[in-house]
Amino acid sequence: MNTQTGPAPGKTVVITGASTGIGAATARHLSQQGWCVFAGIRKQADGDRLKDGAAGDLRPIILDVTDPESVETAVKAVADALGTTRLAGLVNNAGIARMGPLALQPLADFEAHFSVNVFGLLRVTQAFVPLLGSDPSRTGNPGRIVNITSVGGKISAPFLGAYTATKHANESMTDTLRRELLIYGIDAIAIGPGSVKTPIWDKAEAANDDQPYAKSDWAEPLRTFEQVMLNGGRTGLDPVEIGKTVQTALESASPKARYAPVPDKMTNFTIPSRLPKRWLDRIFAKRFGLSRQD
Repeated sequence: MNTQTGPAPGKTVVITGASTGIGAATARHLSQQGWCVFAGIRKQADGDRLKDGAAGDLRPIILDVTDPESVETAVKAVADALGTTRLAGLVNNAGIARMGPLALQPLADFEAHFSVNVFGLLRVTQAFVPLLGSDPSRTGNPGRIVNITSVGGKISAPFLGAYTATKHANESMTDTLRRELLIYGIDAIAIGPGSVKTPIWDKAEAANDDQPYAKSDWAEPLRTFEQVMLNGGRTGLDPVEIGKTVQTALESASPKARYAPVPDKMTNFTIPSRLPKRWLDRIFAKRFGLSRQD
């Protein structure tokens, strides 16, 4: 990582989960737009891949959101690069998703989602708040926190209970952080994408390769749901569109508290989020074959 040249004042951002998908696309996009990007990865090989063909000041940095020592080391590296100035942005993107019916999903699997998606987000946020603005010895404008949530942070789909529970938590945490951090001028913004072309659902499918629910009463509905999610992951928004939304959240003079980049937004988000819950239950039941079996 090149730290010989200091980052541009007021345009330094840290992104977690930047090895692939939304994180990688956002890192590349922001670096092309003149940002100094510290891209959190878990393996150096991921960093090499990220930098291949990238433009601008892109600096891969080992950052495992579940490891306090890794987070502390990353904070020190960013602080050293900043000198006495403030960090302009923290993008909490790291996350995992695994499918399964909550009535059967192992508790350890459920806990793993919270370890990364919730506790990891808070661990990183707490660690970087001094650089973002709570340390009075630093100069420059206070920074912004951008949390990548999901449509699932507003609408709970079947078979993604663990994932959507964490995303609901992320939405709430973003609102709370924004209100608490007013004393430092640090903003907190949520971005809740819909279907995006990322590997997250392929990874979720791979986690179910041993078909742990193949003999359960949910076997067929789960297979149908899995295909819907995989198709969405292959035909959804280009992840760079989320990167552009992140740029807006970081640079806008008057950013929204929440952005929802969702394909076919009216059908896939606006209407479902306003329907009575029982109506939505029936839609899910019909689409995935979840009607009661007498």
